[in-house]
Amino acid sequence: MRYFLSGCALLFAMTLGAFAAEVGDDGLHKAPWMRDTFKDLREDLGEANATGKRLMVIIEQRGCIYCKKMHEEVFPVEEIATYIEENFFVVQINMFGDVDVTDFDGVTMPEKQIVNKWGALFTPMILFFPEDVAADASAATAAVATMPGAFGRHTTFNMLNWIVEKGYDGDEGFQKYHARRLSEQSN
Repeated sequence: MRYFLSGCALLFAMTLGAFAAEVGDDGLHKAPWMRDTFKDLREDLGEANATGKRLMVIIEQRGCIYCKKMHEEVFPVEEIATYIEENFFVVQINMFGDVDVTDFDGVTMPEKQIVNKWGALFTPMILFFPEDVAADASAATAAVATMPGAFGRHTTFNMLNWIVEKGYDGDEGFQKYHARRLSEQSN
């Protein structure tokens, strides 16, 4: 029996390793639905709109255990990965990176400085944007919602749906929307 349980544990560990998220040279997790852009948010928003998708910026950092959790336990869920691929134009920002980012207001600075400008303190942090952003707005003020930290699959999936459905424009805030969706899903 002991050998059987050890064999099962080994098989389980090997299976998890097979589905581990890919990590790039910068130490950040890479998902197939992430876009490699020049990190000009004005251009990224235009491209997102041209493809009928919503712009989503995800701020991450090397070694972030919560980023790892999202990339290994939440984002790979087929329903979530497919929904992101079909509905979002995703740009990744390295919290401590040196790649230049151009904000909606035209200000260009390295990732680590722009993240500071936006007031992002934790990773992962996901910012969601409307289809139209004023030329003088920064990402921090233009975002219609921000998802700070790691959340489970249901919260994440419901947030993605709430954004696509433009729930932020309605009377039902995300918390009520999420509670209603969870209730509907359990019935």
